[in-house]
Amino acid sequence: METNDLFNLLHNALEAQRNGKKISQKEMANMLGISMRSYQDWRLGNAKPQAAVAVLEMLGMLEDDEIIRVVRKINSLKGSR
Repeated sequence: METNDLFNLLHNALEAQRNGKKISQKEMANMLGISMRSYQDWRLGNAKPQAAVAVLEMLGMLEDDEIIRVVRKINSLKGSR
């Protein structure tokens, strides 16, 4: 699986979580704190952010329940900023 496939999969999963309500690339880029151009490049496979590749590979090494625990921890840290 390519990095752009993962970004598209995650984008679609977030839309599904919102009951199918579309999320524009601009809106997603703003949520991630990056430019819309960067996000577009990630989704098209024109750019591969190395940190994202490493994070996704590390998550892939974990068991499902541990992934959930880590993501919840990340969300709690994000909320405390």
